[in-house]
Amino acid sequence: MIVDDEPHAIEVIESYLKNFTDIEIVAKCGDGIQAFQILQQKKVDLMFLDVKMPGLNGNDLLKSLKNPPKVVFTTAYTDYAVEGFELNAVDYMLKPVSFDRFLKGMDKVYEQFGVSHRMSVSESEPQRNKDVFLYLKVDRKMVKVDVKDILWIESLKDYIKVVLRDRVHISKQKISILEELLPDEGFLRIHRSFIVSMSMIESFNSQTIEISGKELPIGRNYKNDCHRRLKAV
Repeated sequence: MIVDDEPHAIEVIESYLKNFTDIEIVAKCGDGIQAFQILQQKKVDLMFLDVKMPGLNGNDLLKSLKNPPKVVFTTAYTDYAVEGFELNAVDYMLKPVSFDRFLKGMDKVYEQFGVSHRMSVSESEPQRNKDVFLYLKVDRKMVKVDVKDILWIESLKDYIKVVLRDRVHISKQKISILEELLPDEGFLRIHRSFIVSMSMIESFNSQTIEISGKELPIGRNYKNDCHRRLKAV
């Protein structure tokens, strides 16, 4: 069961779950009250639950259930994490949720259900890196971003600038959180303020990396890891 007041967020989780042959989505809800009603009628083993929703929020919904299903919280807010884990949540995923991060959460789900191996992913799974995308909150909208189009990401204090092939997005997000959401094999942290797409690097030296004619600095604390990974390409 997927519960979220943002349709795009439901689409993301649904698209990820379609890769798992042993998962059946029995319901999709846009608010906590609707979810509560459905849970009185249907057997649900696992619920992906947003926290901040109008009316009945995710935490309050979970508290209202006598026999709640296993829960994975999905939210853009870190403030509720402690309470979420106090409610015995299996995992707490911060939006936008990448597929790699989703897989880590599903490993925890299998452990909770006592499954000795991860459920098989469909044959299309090895191609998933071609279709990985994120949702960024931009001007009160969740904007879909294909990671293949990202050139680099720049930290602007509490905001990030995501530079794409054809446009730029500014989103209120910390660069460290976005770093966790990006595929490890395709992106490189070169500075406390910069993450770059390795496939977009045009040239580099000991001090800078050039992408699309723009020179980006390599931070002193990142030099060893940068040079190691770049030489391995």
